[in-house]
Amino acid sequence: MTRTLTLIALAAGATLSAGALAKLPPPSEAQQAKAAETKARAAWSDKVAAFQLCRAQDRIATRYYAERQAQGKDARAAVQTAACADPGPFVAPVSATPPAAPPTAPVPAVASTGPDAKPVAPGAVQSPVKAP
Repeated sequence: MTRTLTLIALAAGATLSAGALAKLPPPSEAQQAKAAETKARAAWSDKVAAFQLCRAQDRIATRYYAERQAQGKDARAAVQTAACADPGPFVAPVSATPPAAPPTAPVPAVASTGPDAKPVAPGAVQSPVKAP
């Protein structure tokens, strides 16, 4: 009995897990652009964090050497490191593809061409008896 229930549970699990392995549709251009911007913003954020860390380390080292010299203790000369590079403000990446043109509204069908012509709803069938 236990073995049968185990086999049934395994079969049900295998059947239901097939849906979880289904392939997702490819992302749209808007989703890809948003993902690229998010990636660029994260990279910029990392650069800002590294810049802030570099400046904090410079301040601490400067204070340390000043305190050591004020106490009359021997302080080794500071090791020259690369200057802290300010990443500047965030600039969104430019997409390689030109922006899509806005969709244009379809021109409604006209029942007659006279001065009192009225547009007909798209897909509507007009009776020849009611035509003006």
